This record gives sequence, C-alpha cells and structure tokens, in this order.
Amino acid sequence: MNMLNTPEFKVGLLVLVVSGIIATMSLKVSEDPSYLGTSKRAFFLLEDATGLVKSSPVYVAGIRVGVIKEIVLQNDKAKVEIILKQDVPLYTSSRVEIRAAGILGDKNVVVIPGDPRDPPLEDGGQIIVVDDRASVDRLISEVSKITDSLAQVADNIKSATEGDDSKPLGQIIKNLEEITRDVAQMTNQNKDQVNLIVERIASISETLDNLVNDESDEGFKAAWREAVASLKNVEGTLNNFEEISDKINRGEGTLGRLINDEATVEELNTAISGVNNFIEMGNRIETSIDFHSYYLSSDEQFKSFLGLKVQPGRDRYYFVQVVDDADGVRERIDTTTVVDGGAPSTEQKTELFQDRVKFTALFAKNFRDFTLKGGVIENTGGMGIEYRMFKDKLVWSAEAFDLTNLHFRSSLRYDLLKGIYLVGGVEDAFPQNGQNSNLFMGAGIFLTNDDLNILFSGFSF
Repeated sequence: MNMLNTPEFKVGLLVLVVSGIIATMSLKVSEDPSYLGTSKRAFFLLEDATGLVKSSPVYVAGIRVGVIKEIVLQNDKAKVEIILKQDVPLYTSSRVEIRAAGILGDKNVVVIPGDPRDPPLEDGGQIIVVDDRASVDRLISEVSKITDSLAQVADNIKSATEGDDSKPLGQIIKNLEEITRDVAQMTNQNKDQVNLIVERIASISETLDNLVNDESDEGFKAAWREAVASLKNVEGTLNNFEEISDKINRGEGTLGRLINDEATVEELNTAISGVNNFIEMGNRIETSIDFHSYYLSSDEQFKSFLGLKVQPGRDRYYFVQVVDDADGVRERIDTTTVVDGGAPSTEQKTELFQDRVKFTALFAKNFRDFTLKGGVIENTGGMGIEYRMFKDKLVWSAEAFDLTNLHFRSSLRYDLLKGIYLVGGVEDAFPQNGQNSNLFMGAGIFLTNDDLNILFSGFSF
C-alpha cells in the first residue's frame, strides 16, 4: 500500500501547509524586525516616558522602521530599548526626538540617523542626544518663563509711571519732567523778554514785506521788471546763436569741421557729461539761512545772529555767521599808581577795543544724532557738539571758545513750527576774569532752499 495515498498523510500535509502560511502571514503583519532575524538594537534614557508604549512604532523620516522593545527603570530614569531594521543606518551623532502623536498624550519615537561621516553606532549602543519636544511640562515651563518676563516688564513700567527713578526707564521719565519744568520756569520768568523777541521778529517780517512790495522806481519790483526786460533782449541773441548752430551742423567753418569730426564729438560729449555731473552735484547742495536773537539776563541786552549753512551731504556741512554782540570784545588794563609816602594802588579798567560785530566759521561732521564742529567761534578758535532728540525737534548744543579766556555756552533749541524755533540756555557757564554768567531766552527763523523758493515764487508783480 502506497503511504502517499493514505488519508493520514494528506491530512498531515495539509496541516503543515496551513501552518506555514499562518507563520508567513504573522511575520508579514508583525512590525518587529527581530522576528525576521535581521535587526539592530539601540537604547536611550528619558526623564519621563509617559505616553510611550511598548511595541509602538519607531520612525525615521516619517517611515516605520522598528518598534519599542522594552521600557524599564534604570538609575531613576526610563530606559527605552528599540529594535530597528538592519538596513537603517545609525551613527554616533544620531539623536532621538519624542514627538506628540495626538492631543491625548500619545507619543512617537523619531530617530535621526546622524552624520554619515561619523563612526557607526554599535549594536545595542546608547543614543546620547534626546529631544523631548512632546513634553507638556517643558511647554508649561517655557510659557511660565515668558509670563514671568512680561510681568517683570509690566512692573517696571508701572514703577516708572509712579515716580520710581531707581531704574533706567524711571530715570528717563524723571529727566523729561525736569526738562519740561525748567523750560516752563524759564518761560514764565522771562515773559517780557519773550514778548519783546516776538515783537522784534514781527518788525523784521514787516521790514522784509515793505522791501519786497516797494512800488518806487528804485524798489525791488522795479529792479525785477528791469531784469525781466533784459531777458527779452536775449531772444535776439538766441536767434543769432541758432544761425551759428545751423552753420556748425552743416560743417561750415573751422568750428563746424571740428564738431562734425567723430573724435572731437566724442571728447565734447565726455566734457559735457562731466559738466552735467557737476551741476547735478550743485543741485544736491542744501543752503539755508538762520537768524535768531536772544536776551541776556545779566547784561540786560540783546545778542543777534545771522548765519549761512551750506550742506553738500547729510554727513557734513559748513557754517558762517555774523554776530551782533552789544557787549563787544573787551580787555582789562591794570594801572599801578605810586602815592608819595604810601603803598602803591592798582586800578583796573575794562576798555572796548574791537567792534561789536563778530564772525563765526565752522566745519561740522554728523554722526547719526551727534554733530561735532570746530573752527572760528566769535573771532576766536573753538569747538562744539550737538545732540538731536525727538526726530530733530529738540537740539542740545554746547560750545567752548577763546581758550585763553574760556567762554562756554550751552543751549536748547525747540522747533515750534517748520522754520520757527525757541532757544534758551546759558552763556559763560563757568565765569572767570570778570565774566558774568548770563541766562538767555530767544527765538529765531530757519529758511531752507525750499522755503526760499516758495517765498519768492509767491510774489506777484
């Protein structure tokens, strides 16, 4: 009897085939690479393994490449053992990131293989770098730090507004309050002088208006009409130039032959381009006129200034000024008189030996909000500094000149309107050799290129 044809053999063979199919399907479905015998192991340590589950997947670049094999306690830390496919590269610079898998607290393990230039990680080795991004405690801790910082900023602002000047913000607010109080006090104490300055400015404006609107034969308007009439005579001259130009274009005469020569034309074009660049640079130069006057409290007299500012660029400018100083320039003369039979006596005299008109010529260099300047200040060598605040509306300046008999002037200038400003400060802040310290208060006008163009374009003749 043939054994292969028996029912027992057929049933046994069927059982073996079905078992093989079941085993193969189990290995296919299983995510554990160790079942196939081709895997590698590694482990890492965590402070808190909450949310990680045994046999949950491990990812590399979003692809499942292994599972968590074990989670055990080691030295008060969670030791997480993972099994990866054999073809997954791991290097000593590899790291692990714990990422949230959902809002319910589940977490996934993501492995970053590391730099291929580093040595491979041995089988069963430790991955040192672990980034627990999914830690809710860490997130709460970071939010708490931010909240503390915001609370501290709010406390500082509250303290500064309540008058606490022990911190930088409080000191700034205190300094602004002192400046405002000083300016208000200076204005209240010198109301009469301020009114007088305003009257003088009004008088100057009236004088300028009378000058421009003078209808006499020798007035400004008459002179302007003569200038316009002279321009009409230019028309005939232009016609002559047109005839000459036609001859030159036809190549007639020596000049025509020279201009129609290509080499000469190229040289002329180069020269004209240079002239155009020079004219364009001149148009960019800003020229402005500054006039101001202030009242000296100790000397009880006015001091006036008329200046011209030429600024070829934003970083520098040149400044010349004429100063009308009623005090003039004085010198002290000591005279010794010997009395018969008595002690000699010394008499001191102060005499004016120069005119009251003085001159200033300065070169200035701008550094953001600061300006350094030097040159001649009121007929003597000197230097100064300026600091601009609140978008150039408030300017503090200090000047020192005449080093043999030092004069020091400090002032604040505040722009009320465009082109009109108030100025106040102190002259001879450190008096010596008979000087008097003078507080002053005044006002002035400042006219730029645009202001002058608008002023003259508004005249009707």
